[in-house]
Amino acid sequence: MTELLRTAAVGTGTVRLDGPDKVRGRAPYAYEHPVDDPVFLFPLQAEIARGRASTIDTSAAEAVPGVVHVLTSANAPALAHTDDGELAILRSDEIGFRGQYLGAVIATSPEQARHAAEQVSIAYAADDHDVVLREDHPEARAPESGPGDIAVGDFETAFAEADVRIDARYSTPMEHNNPMEPHTTIARFDGTTLTLWTSTQGVHPARSTLAPILGLDTDDIRIISPHVGGGFGSKGVPHADMMLTALVALALPGRAVKYATTRQQMFSITGYRAPTLQHIRLGAQADGTITALGVDAVAMSSRTKEFPELAIKPARIMYSGGHRRLIQRVVPLDVPVPSWMRAPGEAPGMVGLEIAMDELAAATGLDPIELRARNDPTTHPETGLPFNRRRLVECLRLGAERFGWDERDPQPRTRRRGEWLIGMGVASATYPANRQTGSVARIRFTGEGFRVVIGAADIGTGTWTTLTQVAADALEVPLDRVHLEIGDTDLPTATVAGGSTGLVSWSAAVLTAARRFRSRHGDDPKPGAEADGETEDNPAAQTHSLHSFGAHFAEVRIHEATGEIRLDRMLGVFSAGRIVNPSTARSQLIGGMTMGIGMALMERSELDPRFGHVVNHDLAEYHVPTNADVPDIDVTWLDEDDPLAGPLGARGIGEIGIVGSAAAIANAAHNATGVRCRDLPLLCDAFLPDR
Repeated sequence: MTELLRTAAVGTGTVRLDGPDKVRGRAPYAYEHPVDDPVFLFPLQAEIARGRASTIDTSAAEAVPGVVHVLTSANAPALAHTDDGELAILRSDEIGFRGQYLGAVIATSPEQARHAAEQVSIAYAADDHDVVLREDHPEARAPESGPGDIAVGDFETAFAEADVRIDARYSTPMEHNNPMEPHTTIARFDGTTLTLWTSTQGVHPARSTLAPILGLDTDDIRIISPHVGGGFGSKGVPHADMMLTALVALALPGRAVKYATTRQQMFSITGYRAPTLQHIRLGAQADGTITALGVDAVAMSSRTKEFPELAIKPARIMYSGGHRRLIQRVVPLDVPVPSWMRAPGEAPGMVGLEIAMDELAAATGLDPIELRARNDPTTHPETGLPFNRRRLVECLRLGAERFGWDERDPQPRTRRRGEWLIGMGVASATYPANRQTGSVARIRFTGEGFRVVIGAADIGTGTWTTLTQVAADALEVPLDRVHLEIGDTDLPTATVAGGSTGLVSWSAAVLTAARRFRSRHGDDPKPGAEADGETEDNPAAQTHSLHSFGAHFAEVRIHEATGEIRLDRMLGVFSAGRIVNPSTARSQLIGGMTMGIGMALMERSELDPRFGHVVNHDLAEYHVPTNADVPDIDVTWLDEDDPLAGPLGARGIGEIGIVGSAAAIANAAHNATGVRCRDLPLLCDAFLPDR
């Protein structure tokens, strides 16, 4: 099948097939699907971080013109299962975090619903709350899921005996995903089927999550989501907003209920990246060879439901070191539930690790690229499995050549442009090359072309285009003879668009279906001919450690008097297997790097410990990079394919762009100023002359 795919479409920069509909407003997002006579939901949210709602008086709201219903724990439909603390909403008056749903007002217009919600009177019985993450928190514990503590050799002895030692603490802040399209759902229950038009990264996974909680068969729920306006992980699982809309629809059979979260509501309801504290110790010989590698990481979680931000993940595979100690802890607090955010674990974990590597390079007198090359393992440091294609050093060398790394002066504060100090930094990148099983694709010949159906998702990544390219090449027909349908549970099942597994997982099903179609029906099929294909286990996952790698290069300038920091240029070089569409791939990689710029320079959700809520909960105060913050950014990749990753030869690219990018910027800032910042984001006061 790999040979079959070496034809016209795969590998070319085909223009997005859904682009014309999107720019003309014809591609419906969740809130835009037409429904008859809708009603509108506005939630009631807790204003304390812990305690209970002792009374909820809805009488004034019920008297507001246009109000159809007010839902609280007193009248909410029963749930069949309540094990999921995030989704088992409106079960009692107990409050686990500020912003938790306590109910909803439903009216015939959004304005009426919002106004009526303001008339609801809620009395609270508040308890003491704790929302502050710290290393020595008494409730810190091992996460319920994850690799567990990792110990290889005698780390403490090896670290104590090392010629050179780095012993430092690093931190990454709470961050919020903030896709342009808010989390949105339209729900309607006709007495038999609950239909949700919703913004999700996986229609079938969302249905399988909601159905048992609602006590419905999966066939009794239909989820439709052909176009999604970004997610960055936040739409990878259903959150309480989707459940609340579904409950209201069940309470109002026959009515279509519309709910679009406000930007401020998203800061407490739809997930976020938890802050991490990382204690990293590196011990090395005088020549830079690492002998001891230790990471102790602590991440915030929620008492309502655990989600561990596993910051130790990249340290497991990045560098050699015969003696290793990796420990992950989580601290359950009275905070909203964290969730997926682009490269969970890897993105924050590489911040500490790659800044520490920069510190080790300085301590040993080595160029940071040479240090990484000397510690590049040939097999997985823990399991001993060979890597599929570990081309990290090639990415570093190529990036150094293209970026002009030889112009970097290893001595900080030596390059300047007027009052601006200039510095360069580098960091490695990695992400697992996983593939999910269980997706099914169906191909049917219509007489004029091929209908390819699979319940996949396009969250802005280009699935409409790339999956059509794969199908066209597999069937050996032009693109315009393939009609793709995705984003609906009425289509064959598909896994989530998450973990950089979307295209590689779905394409495996499409390729199998195409092979079976040609085997059964030949080159002259009759109308109605069809075949199915599914994504199966990748046997190489048992014999190899499957990963992608890359390198980030950054140049910054920092004003000597004010500490103002500006990114001037950035380059990413990646080894990610076969690139299906260079245009969409470039977009994905630059998007990840841009999120890394935000991570490095501006993004931090400010959690007020007095009240337990994020105070900068909108895009006016939670800053994300704009065009002016990204003046010169470029990406390239190694020409390769990876048969061990699957029949397409490709590996996922949605997340590797963010991994390590923030550390490259932090390392550039040190090269510019001599100031070592170990806490993100990098702010002006860190570089002021009198600090």
